[in-house]
Amino acid sequence: MNMASDEQVKKYLAHWFQLGKSVICPKRQETIRPQEIFQGHRYSAEFEKCWEKIVHIEGDCYLEGTEQTIKQLLTPAWEIIDCPRCELPIPMTVAGVSSPVCTCFDLSGWPNNELPCPRLPANTNTHLHRLRRRLQDQQQDN
Repeated sequence: MNMASDEQVKKYLAHWFQLGKSVICPKRQETIRPQEIFQGHRYSAEFEKCWEKIVHIEGDCYLEGTEQTIKQLLTPAWEIIDCPRCELPIPMTVAGVSSPVCTCFDLSGWPNNELPCPRLPANTNTHLHRLRRRLQDQQQDN
């Protein structure tokens, strides 16, 4: 098992921001949640600004509904895994006992397979290129 990387924690936050969760900074009495998470196939400038603020803020910050601070998640004691219940990223201790509750516990009606799941930024050009190639390959096979 590996520790959570900066990129994994960013993905974790991006998923939960899409479902309306915020990062709580009690010392500053502030909540952080970008309105725009993606810009094309990248994280938005607003998301990146929030990320920088979260990792450099004085005091502890944590995702709403969780107990682990963001700084804790960036240590070797934690990793980010997919929740067995809803398949969204959740923190898990590398050793010891973790909280049995998923971050989605307080979202009413979740998981909801009728709605699209939160996602990561997607490069639409790459996706369209792959679709075109698959269609061309399929035509050649017929």
